[in-house]
Amino acid sequence: MAEWLFLLLVIAGSCAAVVAATLLRQRRAGEDDDPSETPDVIEYMTMMIGVVYAIVLGLAIAGVWEGRSAADEWVRQEAQALYEVHERVEAYPDEVRDRVRADVDAYVRHTVTVEWPHMSEHGELTERGDELLDRLRREVTDHEPGSAREAQTYQALVDRVAAADEARTARGQGAEPTLPGVVWIGLVSGAVIAVGMVFALQIQRSGRELVLAGLFTALIAFLLFLVWYFDSPFIRGLEDPAQAFTSLFPRAAGD
Repeated sequence: MAEWLFLLLVIAGSCAAVVAATLLRQRRAGEDDDPSETPDVIEYMTMMIGVVYAIVLGLAIAGVWEGRSAADEWVRQEAQALYEVHERVEAYPDEVRDRVRADVDAYVRHTVTVEWPHMSEHGELTERGDELLDRLRREVTDHEPGSAREAQTYQALVDRVAAADEARTARGQGAEPTLPGVVWIGLVSGAVIAVGMVFALQIQRSGRELVLAGLFTALIAFLLFLVWYFDSPFIRGLEDPAQAFTSLFPRAAGD
C-alpha cells in the first residue's frame, strides 16, 4: 500500500511541477514571444527523443516483467520439489520417512517465516536455510535402499532435492534489484529530457495543453514506477511470494 501511495505523490508532484513551470514561464515571457515560431528542428528532435526513450523504457519494462515471471516460476519449482520429496519418501522405512518429512517441514517453515523477511530486508539468503537444506540432502542420500522400490524412489528424491537447491540458488540471485544503477541513470535522465522537451515546443497555459502536459508527465512517472516495482520481484513484484509454499504446506506459516 505504501508503494502505491508513493506513486500517487510522485505523479501529483511531477504534474504540479510541470504546470507551475509552464505558468511561471508564461508570466516571464515577453510581449514579442510568439509560440508559433517553434523551429521545425525542435519538433523533429522532440519526436526522436520520445521514440528513443519509449524504446528504452519499453525494454526496461519487458526485462523486469520477465524477471518477475522467472521469479514466480522458481518459487513454484522449489515448493513443488519439496512437496514431491515430502510425499515420495513414503516408500522409505518409517524412521527415515519421519526424519525427512520433519526436515522438509523445518526448511519450509524457516523459508516462509524467517528467510523471506530476511531477503526483503538484506537481499540475501540465510545461513540457516543452507544448513536445513544440507541436512535434508544428507537424510535423503545417506539412506541405503533396501528394495527395488526404495532404489527407484531414492533417485527421484535425489533429483527433487537437487531441483529445490537449484531453485533456491536462483531465488537468492534474484533477491537484489536486477537493473544496474547506470540503467536507472539513463531512465531518469531520459524522463527529465522527455518532459523538458515539452517546454521547448513553447507549450501554452491553455487548459487543454496543461492537461496534456500533466497526463504525459503522469504517464512517464507511472511507467518508471512499474520498472522500479518489478525490479525486485521477490520483494515487491509478487503479490504473495510465499503462497507457493503455504498452499502446499498449510502449516508453514506457523498458524
